Amino acid sequence: MTKITELALRTLPPNARLTDDAIEGFVARCLPSGRISFGYQYTDKATGKRKWMGIGLHGNVTADEARNQAKRFAGQVAARRDPAAELKVKVARSTNTVDHVLDQWLALHVKDCRGEVAIKQCLANHVRPAIGGRVIYDLERGELMRLVDELGSKFPRMAQVVLAHLRSAFNWWQLRDEKFKTPIVRGMVKDKQVKRARVLNAQELADLWAALEVIEHVPECFAPFVKVLLLTACRRNEVAQMHTSELDGDTWTIPATRYKTNVEHVVPLIAEIRKFLPKTFGFIFSTDNGKTPLAGFGKPKLELDRVIAEIRRRERRGAMPAWTFHDLRRTARTLMAELKIERDTAEACLGHVIGGVEGVYNRYKYIAEKTDALSKLAAHVERLVKPRPPAPAAKLRLVAG
Repeated sequence: MTKITELALRTLPPNARLTDDAIEGFVARCLPSGRISFGYQYTDKATGKRKWMGIGLHGNVTADEARNQAKRFAGQVAARRDPAAELKVKVARSTNTVDHVLDQWLALHVKDCRGEVAIKQCLANHVRPAIGGRVIYDLERGELMRLVDELGSKFPRMAQVVLAHLRSAFNWWQLRDEKFKTPIVRGMVKDKQVKRARVLNAQELADLWAALEVIEHVPECFAPFVKVLLLTACRRNEVAQMHTSELDGDTWTIPATRYKTNVEHVVPLIAEIRKFLPKTFGFIFSTDNGKTPLAGFGKPKLELDRVIAEIRRRERRGAMPAWTFHDLRRTARTLMAELKIERDTAEACLGHVIGGVEGVYNRYKYIAEKTDALSKLAAHVERLVKPRPPAPAAKLRLVAG
């Protein structure tokens, strides 16, 4: 009877194979290098296929340790189990962590998306530290709810954003892995977001312009940046990241890769807008000579609000209601309506995509119409923000006594 022992292994020549008669399928192979590899070979009773289970190299594993492992494999096969398939599942389970799934989703689904950087940062800050190392198949709904509840208690809106990213990633993975079922269901986060409807009125625009003329302790490009926001009706980051490579004469083309609708948007740069653009190469609105775009809007915005409040306080007027940079885009659209600018033209100025059948067939760019609309908007804003002369003092009427 042939038995794999330490003594038998010493005489095993390279490229030779020793099969144990006591444990069917237990094999020792001498590799060309002279190292001996232990393994277990069996036939899967369900499929009839021959399969191999590596046990280890001699030196790392003794002959007796390899024999004991082969016995365990033989017992599993006798019980109609498939140890090779079970090992494959085990390896897959340990490999397919939440971090792994997110990496795959980001690389194949989110890459080059407009919000790629923001999505990566969101996941890095709020998801990976908490559940990144968890095996995706073991992830339970309760864990996600605890993550969402904790985040929602501090940042309600961010909890919705995080869950939306996870829902997208898990649904994407579920389509590719039949063994995974997403633990996310409807109703895990209640959308408490209120639709924004803030529009600055004429007096508020005048106060804003007046504050921008005198504001200090902010980047030099900040005041013109805010004015261009209103006059172009574009979004904050679209204007902040304006680059000279996007400018061609009197037009500014925002590439699809950084525009919300994933379609390039052309903005006519009328004279009233061009006069506010700093003369630089690279990023137009920058604090380091065009190397990087304007960022960190929180502190400049607080200073702007402080200056507006001071102006209103001096004139004994009430505080200005809270507003955001995006409100300027909504304000621009409202002013266009007041100016009786055609709806299609106004929507084109905002870069909104035309829906339905019309969106498929109407490929017109509205360049001339947008130029006219933005010119009318700039002229109207100029009238609204122009300083008004103080009211004449009332004359005293002398009455003879």
